[in-house]
Amino acid sequence: MTYIPNTQADRQAMLADIGVGSVEDLFNDIPEARRRPVLRLPPALSEMELLAEMRSLSQANADLESYSCFLGAGAYRHFIPSVVGQIISRGEFYTSYTPYQAEVSQGTLQTMFEFQSLVCELTGMDVANASHYDGAAALAEAALMAVRITGRARVAVSAGVHPEYRATLETYAWGQGLSVETAPALPPQDLSGYACLIVQQPDFFGRLEEVERLADTVHQAGALLVASADPISLGLIKPPGAYGADIVVGEGQPLGIPVSFGGPYLGLFACRQEYVRQMPGRIVGETVDGHGRRGYTLTLQAREQHIRRERATSNICTNQALAALAATVYLAAIGKEGLCRVASLCYHKAHYAASRICALPGFSMAFDPPFFKEFTLRSATPPSELNRRLLEKRIIGGLDISHLVEGGWLLCLTEMNTRAEIDRLVEALAEMAK
Repeated sequence: MTYIPNTQADRQAMLADIGVGSVEDLFNDIPEARRRPVLRLPPALSEMELLAEMRSLSQANADLESYSCFLGAGAYRHFIPSVVGQIISRGEFYTSYTPYQAEVSQGTLQTMFEFQSLVCELTGMDVANASHYDGAAALAEAALMAVRITGRARVAVSAGVHPEYRATLETYAWGQGLSVETAPALPPQDLSGYACLIVQQPDFFGRLEEVERLADTVHQAGALLVASADPISLGLIKPPGAYGADIVVGEGQPLGIPVSFGGPYLGLFACRQEYVRQMPGRIVGETVDGHGRRGYTLTLQAREQHIRRERATSNICTNQALAALAATVYLAAIGKEGLCRVASLCYHKAHYAASRICALPGFSMAFDPPFFKEFTLRSATPPSELNRRLLEKRIIGGLDISHLVEGGWLLCLTEMNTRAEIDRLVEALAEMAK
């Protein structure tokens, strides 16, 4: 049986319907010389030879096991307990059944419910969904949710929000004719007519913003406060629910998910109970069956596009279930005290590194403290040059953000960076400063 079981008569009928005589005619817009390029492939390899070749290629990577890394900016290297990989590799989770058929997917639904419960504890919010694709998608969905709630078509976003998150937001907004405007300072002077103000805490530059009374200003203008949070930071600083956020989003990658060349990641999303019917994505609820036994099921499904089509709260109904399970196992394994310890290590190591580097000639802080695990330096030497020379010493430097801040170099420290690594970075920078 062929993969596409159309008969020749079926094909001819379809071609006639669209007005072409053959399949080849469908490719007339492609120059003849480009239609069947010659693939200059090397000779076939045996399995043993192929494994050796792939191993050789992988060793060319600047991997995080062989290099010291001080790069963050949205993707972070944190310690992952072995239990995370062990649990998510089990067949019943790795190939989990769709949760839409609740009677055969109780385990999948329960893990989603536990994930939602942990996100609520972490953020200080009332209700969470079962995740989005990543932090940027979650932030964009939060803006669309605020527009639906307020009936306003303007969105204000802090200049401290990750540039790639803002680009994603603008892409979502463009399709719906919404206006996205950057707020250069917090709080903005006038939020009347805006659906929401979006902030990031800590922000892209690593700064801890003054957010304590921000919600009052936002709410007085009839807008909502959307906060994007680093989940690791919530082991040390006040959760967004405690300073009045209405919707909380974030990138869940630091919670037991490796950097993995940029994905798959995990979008966190939580809100206040009063807005739950406008929340996009899956929500799992706990209930009882006809015999009074505890059970789990998807709830509020009428929000989703397979039922409400263009009136749905989101055109994305799926979620990152395996990544959400990894985050669930991670949080359960390290617990509240463990998360506080991880956050504390990040904070103190970042401040130690900042103080050591700023003692060197040619380096200074771009912004005044406080900061959490990332900080922005001003460097007299171009950051691209610093990174090039550090890589020669098997050190992955910070992110070059000199297009945003003059001489800007964004460095990140986590619990994975040892004091010896930090001192080696400082020594390398001291040599360059001579």
